[in-house]
Amino acid sequence: MSLVVRYRFAAVSAAALLCLAGATGMAEAKPTSLYAPSAMVFAVSQGDDTAGATVLRAATLSCMPTAQGTHPDPKAACTALNSTGGSFDRLLAAPDTNRACPMLYAPVTVTADGVWQGSRVSWKHTFSNTCAMSATLNGNAVFAF
Repeated sequence: MSLVVRYRFAAVSAAALLCLAGATGMAEAKPTSLYAPSAMVFAVSQGDDTAGATVLRAATLSCMPTAQGTHPDPKAACTALNSTGGSFDRLLAAPDTNRACPMLYAPVTVTADGVWQGSRVSWKHTFSNTCAMSATLNGNAVFAF
């Protein structure tokens, strides 16, 4: 069988398969889940530039269809994320005024990367030091790992 004949045979076969797939509905995309995906990676890093920062700790979290991941309390973290309405800045609370932090600049950055309710998320916030981070994130289940 010549090379030209082989290519024609392959092209005709491929066209026939595409027609068959279209006729039977096989080419139609169907969702595999009723839930929008929500899978995130949270990290706390030493430094103000995440590209060169040292990751101190990290946790994974998936909220749909059930709360799971390496996060120590995935259910509470998913509940806290749901309360933000998709605005990750709402994870930040007013700093605890009863807590005194030193005026030392040793930056710490928290990040959230992944997919939240079907949308890509890449969020970060830098604190002046770990005390300021703890005072602002006090009671926040998302970064309690």
